[in-house]
Amino acid sequence: MEWIRKVVLWAWRVVSTPAGTLSLGFLTLGGFVGGVMFWGAFNTALELTNTEAFCTSCHEMRDNVYQELTRTIHFSNRSGVRATCPDCHVPHRWTDKIARKMQASKEVWGKIFGTINTRPKFLEHRLELAQHEWARLKANDSLECRNCHSSVAMDLQRQTERAAAIHTRYLLPGRATCIDCHKGIAHELPNMEGIDPGWKVPRELEGETATSSTPIDELRRAMKELHASAF
Repeated sequence: MEWIRKVVLWAWRVVSTPAGTLSLGFLTLGGFVGGVMFWGAFNTALELTNTEAFCTSCHEMRDNVYQELTRTIHFSNRSGVRATCPDCHVPHRWTDKIARKMQASKEVWGKIFGTINTRPKFLEHRLELAQHEWARLKANDSLECRNCHSSVAMDLQRQTERAAAIHTRYLLPGRATCIDCHKGIAHELPNMEGIDPGWKVPRELEGETATSSTPIDELRRAMKELHASAF
């Protein structure tokens, strides 16, 4: 126990000495200010790399996948809500975002060595790139899709009968995730020969209609049947 007493006495002499106290105070304050500055700089740099301007700053992205995005409903639609590159490829939660950034750091090597720096090279690697992204979204349960699209907020009665039936049987119970069916929604698909596109009607739903419908749907169906029988 003697060594504990010596340590306590030494610590007391340090903090009770004016020079020592002043040094300790400056050290504490300097460490706090330095930590805040480092954290702010880190987050600023992180957010700068999490913008569409940064994503399209290299011609590989700007001249290929970005041009395809501009022709889809995710870029221009009646509601005026636009999904940018990080919306679909970077999670919103901080821990998931950091993990994604670390995973994407290897893409810098592709830029340095010109892996897809021409259109022919890009098309040659397109299936491989798409499969990597499909696998990533499959593994995280389409986390980026769910940043905007919530299954609990879906109004199934406003969907087509086929979409409502598939979402009810597969998405809501967790038997499937968004990317299983929604491939190629923002970019052109690669050559899908031998690849399951995911959007086919499941065999058990072929020829089947959704059981849920609005009163308006029922009225339209009744009027259509009445019109068909009359003529």
